[in-house]
Parts: sequence; C-alpha cells; structure tokens
Amino acid sequence: MTPLPDSKTKIYANSSILVILGFILFTSGLFAKERQESGKTFQASGATIYYEVIGSGSGTPLVLANGGPGFDHMYFHVTDAWDVIAKTRPVVFYDQRGNGRSGALKEGQTCTLADQVQDLDDLITHLGYKKVDLLGGSWGGYLAMAYGIAHPDKVERMILVDSAAPKFTDTAFRFNDIFPDKVAQEDANRKQLSAKEASEKNMQIYFSMIFYSEEKRDGFIAKSSTFAIDNKVGGMIIADIRDRDLNSDIAKFKFPVLVITGRFDINVAPTTAYKIHQTIPNSQFVVFEKSGHLPFYEEPEKFIRIMNEFLTSK
Repeated sequence: MTPLPDSKTKIYANSSILVILGFILFTSGLFAKERQESGKTFQASGATIYYEVIGSGSGTPLVLANGGPGFDHMYFHVTDAWDVIAKTRPVVFYDQRGNGRSGALKEGQTCTLADQVQDLDDLITHLGYKKVDLLGGSWGGYLAMAYGIAHPDKVERMILVDSAAPKFTDTAFRFNDIFPDKVAQEDANRKQLSAKEASEKNMQIYFSMIFYSEEKRDGFIAKSSTFAIDNKVGGMIIADIRDRDLNSDIAKFKFPVLVITGRFDINVAPTTAYKIHQTIPNSQFVVFEKSGHLPFYEEPEKFIRIMNEFLTSK
C-alpha cells in the first residue's frame, strides 16, 4: 500500500488507498444545484467540529456519518434526496475530525476511533438530541457500529450502507477480480507519474469501478472535483482500526438495524453486508439490484422509500 500523503488536498489519493478506506456517497438520480453551506462549528471535547442541520418535523433526527476516512461531507450535497427525508425530521451533516470545515489536525492531535466516537457524541449532545437515527456507510458504517456499541441508549435506529466489515480487515474488495486491467493501470501510474499526478488519475479510475450504471458513473465523476479528502486523517484512522473486531459487540445490538448493499458493489462486496446482517439479531437486509457502492445514487427512489419505511417503523 502506498503511504498516505500528509497534505490536505482536493481528491489527492490513489485508488488503491481508497479501496482500503472506502467511502459512502449519497445522491439521487439527478445532481442537485450548487448550494451554499449554512452550518456552524462548535468546540467538541478534542476538536472543532463543523455541522449543518436541514429540515425539521417530529421525526427522530437522522445523523449521517460519511465515509473515507478522510473525506469531508460535501459529496452529500450533489443530491436533494436528503431534502426529501428532511421534510419529516432534522437531517444532520458534519465533517469528521480533521476534515473539511472542521479544520486540519493540529500538531500532536490524535485521530483515533475513540476520538471519532467522542466527537460524534459531543455533536449529538450539543444539538440536544436524546436519541438519533444513525446512518453510516463504508468507513462511516464502521464508525456508526462503534458509536452504537459505546452509546446504545442514544441510538433509536441504525442504517448501514455498504459498510466496512466489523473486523475491518475482513472487508471484501473485488477490484482485482473484476477490474484487473484497471488495477494494473493504477500500478503503472504510481510507477511512472509523480505522486500527485498518479493520485489524481487513479482517483478517476477508482470512481470508474464503483458504479453499476455508466451514465451515473460519468455524472458523478463530473462532480468529483468538489469533494475534499485529508489522507493524514485516513491513515491515522486505518492504523487504529486495522486490528479491531466489533463482531461480538454488534451481536448485542437491541435497536433496529437496516443493512443495505448494492448487488454490484466492487468496493465492499455484498458478502460483507450479509455477514453483518447475520451477526446483528433481527436486522433487516436489503439489496439494491442495480447499484454498485452507491445505491443512493443509482436507485434513489427505492432508497428514499426503504428509508422512510424503516425510519417510521414501530
């Protein structure tokens, strides 16, 4: 694995790193119009955290834990799907420690799984929420599971979307099996190009491998320059969680859990999601048959319907 650069850049990472890191992106069928952020920052226990809340209503607040690790939350805003869900409940976006508008890590500042769980709990407390519905996918799914273990009394429902495995090294990647030619091109780029050039080209190759629909793939890539990633954050998180195993703890979950996967997810194969479903008692398992790693984007109508059904279930 290529070492992670320390600098914060726009989409500055090679796809082999992102194969390991993974990420979740939430979109609908059409890209939403450009929008201005209207969030705030607050001082958590160990970091300044940026957040934005949209919507209102009596529904339990839905908090979104984005993937990466190392991505900011901005890719959420390529869609208006969250505005639909926010008609009945608050929807909370936030930038995890060291990312985006939460600011860069300071010299000597830690960035562990425990830090990320604490930051999320501090955010929920800051907003005055007694209970939340928590959605996470890819790395964000791992973070959501860890939060549910630490604070089960604060989770009303959990949604895991193409989540990394509870034992992170068990996450099933299929790039070498399905796209050997593209993986070979990534390797060649790293050998022949500068680190930055290779990273930029390999990011585009990575994006080209995670979709079911070529049209959706191309539309997403057209927006990808607006997303930011901090590879230092990603490297610190991966180093911390690589040897952890959450399986025995998630088997004790008592709150409802919905496990979602894209049938053609190459980034996190459906076997990973199904094993999570088998481990968590009474969890629901839903497959998006025409999706890769991003079912929100490729089958948005189904996603909104499934989400609304689950979030309002008794």
